[in-house]
Amino acid sequence: MRTKKPTVQKTPVSSRSISKKVKEKTPLDKTKTVTDRDKRKYIDYKIKVKKGDPLPSFREENVRLNKYMSNAGICSRREADVLIQTGVVSVNGKVVTELGFKIQPTDVIQYDGETINLGTKRYVLLNKPKGYITAIDDPRGRKTVMSLVNKACKEQIFPMGKMEKDTTGLLLFTNDGDMAKKLTHPRYQAAKMYHIEVNKPVSKEDLEKLLKGIDLEDGKTKAEKAEYVEGGTSREVGVEIRSGKQQVVRRLIEALGFQIVKLDRVQYAGLTKKDLPRGYYRHLTEQEVSFLKMTK
Repeated sequence: MRTKKPTVQKTPVSSRSISKKVKEKTPLDKTKTVTDRDKRKYIDYKIKVKKGDPLPSFREENVRLNKYMSNAGICSRREADVLIQTGVVSVNGKVVTELGFKIQPTDVIQYDGETINLGTKRYVLLNKPKGYITAIDDPRGRKTVMSLVNKACKEQIFPMGKMEKDTTGLLLFTNDGDMAKKLTHPRYQAAKMYHIEVNKPVSKEDLEKLLKGIDLEDGKTKAEKAEYVEGGTSREVGVEIRSGKQQVVRRLIEALGFQIVKLDRVQYAGLTKKDLPRGYYRHLTEQEVSFLKMTK
């Protein structure tokens, strides 16, 4: 005869006890370490977000009041908003406290009773010598690039971007806020060509690595061009970069195992050092300014 298997009565398990068991088996949470890859992804994300910002317009009509004050060198746009809300800024004799207020070229703007004048927009190109820092002033008394262009014009101008103390070559100055924003905008990515001399011969494989891209701590970066300097030695190369990352050229070269002997910026946003000796400056021509404004 076939015997029946004894019926086993299952004890119901509550969801509370299940969650308790799961909790007991789950290891304790440990602090997650942030890897270099995570850092690079985050930095790339920030750059993409910033690239979404609109490029500046060079139209003179319907300019925001805070932008006008910033272009005049009074303060930053954010600081201008505070001043406007405080009630110390007037347009055509009437106090304006509205953020985003737009003005016309014929309007008279006053701050604390004084009329604000934009003055003439200036564009000065310097062939920076070695030993000068890119700063307006320096509390430590070091030589700044401003001392080289202080007689260029009566308007106050500012350097576009930064160059290391020992880096030489082209540096642009202007009091045009829109131009400054465009040249430093991630989407624009002004092309910069460098003449680099290193401590040992550079192989073709090294040049190929620069063109393919090298992983740096703030993301993968590549050169648009990388080639030997015509008439130079195997230790001299020309590298074109469009990245706006800090000291990116030096970091790319050092990542390949080289030490930089000379770093000279020979082109910037289509501008060259032709007929501009080291330590001298010149004003951009109307054609050059128009080219910078039209280039996307």
